Amino acid sequence: MARRRLPRNVIALSLVSFFTDASSEMIYPLIPTFLATALGASALSVGAIEGTAESVASVLKFLSGWWSDRVSRRKPLVVAGYGIASLLRPLIGLAQSVTHVFAIRIGDRIGKGIRSSPRDALIADSVDAAERGRAFGVHRAADHLGAVVGPLVAFMLLQWAGVSMRTVFLLAAIPAALAMVVLVFMVRETPRAAQVPAPRADASLRSAADAAPIASAATASVANAATATRTESAVAVPLGRRFYAYLAVLLLFTLGNSTDAFLLLRARDVGVPLAFLPLLWAALHVVKSAASAPGGALSDRLGRRALIVAGWLVYGGVYLGFAAAGAAWHIWALMLVYGVYFGLTEGVEKALVADLVPAAARGRAFGWYNLSLGLGALPASLLFGALWDHFGAPAAFTFGAALAGLAALALLAVIPAGRIET
Repeated sequence: MARRRLPRNVIALSLVSFFTDASSEMIYPLIPTFLATALGASALSVGAIEGTAESVASVLKFLSGWWSDRVSRRKPLVVAGYGIASLLRPLIGLAQSVTHVFAIRIGDRIGKGIRSSPRDALIADSVDAAERGRAFGVHRAADHLGAVVGPLVAFMLLQWAGVSMRTVFLLAAIPAALAMVVLVFMVRETPRAAQVPAPRADASLRSAADAAPIASAATASVANAATATRTESAVAVPLGRRFYAYLAVLLLFTLGNSTDAFLLLRARDVGVPLAFLPLLWAALHVVKSAASAPGGALSDRLGRRALIVAGWLVYGGVYLGFAAAGAAWHIWALMLVYGVYFGLTEGVEKALVADLVPAAARGRAFGWYNLSLGLGALPASLLFGALWDHFGAPAAFTFGAALAGLAALALLAVIPAGRIET
């Protein structure tokens, strides 16, 4: 059967993500080098900036999703989130200190945290249930494409146009502005089911003959809704001990999973030219995009645990490689293998969350999943940066590899093999 065209909101929000990621990824691969060379930041400072930024984003994703369900319109939150990030992100080109970059990155991630959950909910509101998978797939594809295009544009500006890093940062305002134009003028609010209003206190003033049947029906409807709400809130569906054990293992892994900014910093140290850092970052995203769908499908056949353990072992091997790397080509090869790690784990970890909890508790489970990983990002990056500063990059990467190995063993202990029925 021929597929229907996706709704306007899905296409528009996909374009918004494409332009936004193009803007963001023009900047991100260059930030570690900019901090270290132009502003004299230590590895610990790099870790503090990126770890704090990701933690702030994760907390706000949790809160903004909760809030968007309680207001009548989601689009204002989406516009506010994209607007804050689009305005602040290019200002890194004007930063004169590490503190300036820190403030701008926090503001950028605040925008991401505000927009992400309401945007995803708006996509879900805009499409039939039978088309939701395709809608989110198209959106993610556009997002990944922007993450490839942005670094390529930065590479061309640095290598062929001969502009400075600061100029590249400022020029990132152009795709950011295009994203805002598409968002404001093409995305529409999607109506949601109206809530049943509570009966007015002065209903008794109506004529008994006119009001009695209506009041009786309305009261019964409200009473039923209230009873259902009380039942749902009073009987919270438990997430289960296995889910919390899984979350603990993920946190163990996260303590060794510092910001990818350190990979870019290591690449520069080993000898990758500045202009080629965006190209290296684009190559990573190409592999991530190509590996994600096969990895998820393979987990349906082999089980989630096997794919996640394999991915974490790949991660550990890549980190050991970064510890020992001595030439630029080592970094290129390792970064491509690193993309395979994402394909084996990024979607599969989320699928396992859904496997471990009842359907009625999945929203809450994903909230805890995202919040926990986001909060773990800060200590992970601080610890990695401190190890780098005091003992050198090889020691920091070896530590990350060791925790990945421990987490893989722990996952084998807490999650049974094969499929998990809930």
